[in-house]
Amino acid sequence: MAANAMAAAAKFKNLSRRIDATDTPVIDFTRRIMAQRKDALSLAQGIVHWGPPPVALERLSARLASDPAAVSQYAPNEGLPALRAALRRKLADRNKLAHLADRNKLAHYDVIVTPGCNQAFLNALLALCDVEDRVVLFKPYYFDHLMAMQMTGSADRVVIGSTHPDTLRPDLDWLEGALKGPQPPKMVVVVNPCNPTGVLLTRPELDRLSALCAAGGAWLVLDNTYEDFVFAEGGEHYCPSGPHVVHLFSMSKAYGMMGWRIGYIAFPDFAHANADVPGSPRANGGPGAEGAPAAGATAPGALGAAQLKVQDAVCICAPQPSQLLALESLGEGGDEYVASRISQLAANRDLLRSALAPLEPHVVGGEGAIYLWARLPEGRGCEDDRAVVEWLVEQAGVCVIPGSACGMPGHIRCSYANLPPEKFPAAVARLRAGLEHLAAHGMTDMPSTGTA
Repeated sequence: MAANAMAAAAKFKNLSRRIDATDTPVIDFTRRIMAQRKDALSLAQGIVHWGPPPVALERLSARLASDPAAVSQYAPNEGLPALRAALRRKLADRNKLAHLADRNKLAHYDVIVTPGCNQAFLNALLALCDVEDRVVLFKPYYFDHLMAMQMTGSADRVVIGSTHPDTLRPDLDWLEGALKGPQPPKMVVVVNPCNPTGVLLTRPELDRLSALCAAGGAWLVLDNTYEDFVFAEGGEHYCPSGPHVVHLFSMSKAYGMMGWRIGYIAFPDFAHANADVPGSPRANGGPGAEGAPAAGATAPGALGAAQLKVQDAVCICAPQPSQLLALESLGEGGDEYVASRISQLAANRDLLRSALAPLEPHVVGGEGAIYLWARLPEGRGCEDDRAVVEWLVEQAGVCVIPGSACGMPGHIRCSYANLPPEKFPAAVARLRAGLEHLAAHGMTDMPSTGTA
């Protein structure tokens, strides 16, 4: 009897296979190792060193003081009407993703506000894909995209896309072959500018990417979290549109609203029916041939309604105070504030690039986003990039992200936006000293000369 009770207790303590198959958050790893050295400086987490526009915070404070009970209520699942209206204007004016009253147009886009861009990705993933559907992530990928797929039971359906070895740009010839193959993916996911590499895709690349997905009947999900961070000479951030293209956005980075958790998803809504669901007589499994809405659709607004099912079950809505801050940040003075902060990061990028000199010519990025990506020296145990990151914290007092978290062991991701100007030069000096020692002597003790 006792043995049976112990066996039953052990069974109750089992975690789900989905969670066991999900990677441990790499940011948790970096925080734990940084806690072992109190003076460690971080070039790891993808955040900015500034907060929201001060004028927006002042306006929010007035709102909170005038009617705290109203501001503390749930917002509509899809977001506050005023914020959604402001985002529709932004999407139409800047991203050329128009919200059209004529539903016969192929590029009718609507918007839902989410508690962060990761929730926007989860909305899209769960609304558009079943566990058996194949999804392309290009390596190196954003680690939270993979984790979302792992924890929803789709880990074995992830297709790791090929990238060019020197530039790490998506190999669109490979994608064309995959979409024409016997098991084509249902969704293709790309971050542009790229997290983790800092690579910025061109308009021709994005147009071809969109055309390939349309011809192959696949959804294209573009994560535009870093749309404001473009540093390439003559570069632009561009959003292709179409009934198969879903766009994700974030207020976290440019507006310094990391902890406020506001993202949004711009999506082409369409009519839909699913033969597998009672009451839906005909199937429509995706965007249709050549990217057109599939025939036999019955009910408008299907993609919006599907996302709200996800959002209501997971989080209900983005917090109302955060939505109000986002609305105020999009108002007068917000764009100027953001531009003034981002313009200062080009110098940071150049300083970080110089610190990575011991790893040249195997450094890419800097065209956009807030990252540089580099290959560690071959040999000397550097294949274990987590061990290298731990060594850098212990010996040099600086932390970066191990490339294995993004599917590429033996590499590191470095951020140039998360430290204020008075701390950033010291961090890159520590990184350069650590990398010079690593290249010459491996993970041995560094001379005790103090920290920069």
